Amino acid sequence: MFKGSIVALVTPFTESGVDEKAFQGFVDWQIREGTQGVVPCGTTGESPTLSHPEHERVVELCVEVAKGRVPVIAGTGSNSTEEAISLTRHAQKAGADAALIVTPYYNKPTQEGLYQHYRAIHDAVDLPIVIYNIPGRSVIDMSIDTMARLAELPRIVGVKDATADLVRPLATRLRIGPEFCQLSGEDATATAFLAQGGHGCISVTANVAPRLCAEMHAAWAEGDLKRMEAIRDLLMPLHRALFLETSPGPVKYGAKLLGLSDDRVRLPLVPPGEATRTEVREAMVFAGLIN
Repeated sequence: MFKGSIVALVTPFTESGVDEKAFQGFVDWQIREGTQGVVPCGTTGESPTLSHPEHERVVELCVEVAKGRVPVIAGTGSNSTEEAISLTRHAQKAGADAALIVTPYYNKPTQEGLYQHYRAIHDAVDLPIVIYNIPGRSVIDMSIDTMARLAELPRIVGVKDATADLVRPLATRLRIGPEFCQLSGEDATATAFLAQGGHGCISVTANVAPRLCAEMHAAWAEGDLKRMEAIRDLLMPLHRALFLETSPGPVKYGAKLLGLSDDRVRLPLVPPGEATRTEVREAMVFAGLIN
């Protein structure tokens, strides 16, 4: 259902709120550069510090500018099942193509709790749902057994796997089948994830290198491994630099270097330090993104 380079969009801010003009211009630029899908209101979009009205507005803005050119996979997760249902219902009404729903953070539900959480959301909406499994941020890890149970539901269509466990996509493919959409959530291992049975990547790096990320996935799909490896190696320093400090601080700085948006982040995040900014700049020069 979803494949290739999909961007986890940053949310540009002004002093008073979301910079709607900059955001829509950024989404349009992403699509023109070859990005194959867009994710508003994910972790990279600072969803934890968006108010509910801002969250809903960002999804609406994204759908409006995408105009069906690429899928919009709206981040609608919460550690409250009722809140996740509400956000997902809104995304459906706004015209999103799917919902990306993170495993409930902080609560630490059991595997049965995870199943019931996703089933309740599934039964409340008609949108396709992509599970977002990111133990590093949510503490819990959804097992393949639980994912296989959920995959039996008609609208649970895939996973964004941010475990960085490269055994996982192959084990998931063998257990659930090749039609279950597997998207990497780790830029640095995205090509290895593809080789293990994955279909694409929901990328942070694509915020500043959308064309290169899209070309890398296209090269893989076309069997041009030499080209894929060349782009992979070109992007590796950038993957590293963008995670020297908590994302999205570094990638927002990268977007600012490209003149695409301001680099404001909301507390408790703070802008990256000078050492990180230097590495981001150098990595972008190395990748040919800036002079």
